[in-house]
Amino acid sequence: MAVRYALIRRPPEAVWAVLCDGEKYEQWVIGTDETEEIDARWPAPGSEIRYTVRLGRWTFQGRTVVRISERNERLELEAKAGPLGSARIAIELRPWGGDCLVIVDEHPLTGPGARLHGMATEAFLQLRHRRMLHRLARVVEATEDSGRTVPA
Repeated sequence: MAVRYALIRRPPEAVWAVLCDGEKYEQWVIGTDETEEIDARWPAPGSEIRYTVRLGRWTFQGRTVVRISERNERLELEAKAGPLGSARIAIELRPWGGDCLVIVDEHPLTGPGARLHGMATEAFLQLRHRRMLHRLARVVEATEDSGRTVPA
């Protein structure tokens, strides 16, 4: 089970706002090349986002389905990437002072990642999560900063 966390210097509501914005999905999710279709109900349970996954010169159609959605607290997703298989991704948001501790827990469900799950898969997921959490923090901070009024 690949678990990684990061402290994002914004409140959980700001992080949740980005997680709820399907238009921003490809900005923080590693591997999503181009978003194709966003369910208007996102992130309600059962809603999904469809996208292109690029792996080197190969492309696959992927989709992510919301399994659990608890406002400002938890979003659990199932990512399905064709022949690459599927994975469960749980994102937990915890208030940490005025900031947000984001905990990502991912493990493969089907496909090569599930069959070959071991230390190499864990190491790959840790690197992926580190980049993803860094990107999520940048998107959250940029989104919230753009909505602020700077005092004169």
